[in-house]
Amino acid sequence: MKANSCKLVCFIVLQCVMGIRQSAHNAYHEYNIVWIPKYKKWLLKGDLKQFFEQRLRDVEAYHPEVEIEKYSIQLDRVHPIIVIPLKHAASAILGKIKVNTSRAIRKEFEWIKKIYSRNEFWSPVYSSSTVEINEAIIERYVEFQEKMDKEWSKLGF
Repeated sequence: MKANSCKLVCFIVLQCVMGIRQSAHNAYHEYNIVWIPKYKKWLLKGDLKQFFEQRLRDVEAYHPEVEIEKYSIQLDRVHPIIVIPLKHAASAILGKIKVNTSRAIRKEFEWIKKIYSRNEFWSPVYSSSTVEINEAIIERYVEFQEKMDKEWSKLGF
């Protein structure tokens, strides 16, 4: 019984303190990502913005392990916070999102072809970081993990 309660406490600490989620077989990171349309054009408004929002929500249907927690779509940038399993590279998931949404936008909005002559919409660059963890949180986690290790050793783990 104590071993299960130790695992539950460890799960809660990882989820709440470290910004890492766990399931029975996976761990997940929250990524803070920003990307822009090519040449930083101010295009993300009106019907195009609504269309893109829907395509962004569709990502979770195709990748059930990926969760878009929240997002902000401004005229010249997209800024989501995405939870991605550690078994997937954030760059691979983001690449799929950008390729698929770019293709769908170019197909739905013919006028985009006048702005972007080649098959492009998004800039190839992006910014990505995990949700911030400061030094105090890391120290609390290390202290907690040390206590957990001592408890587990008493139980014979």
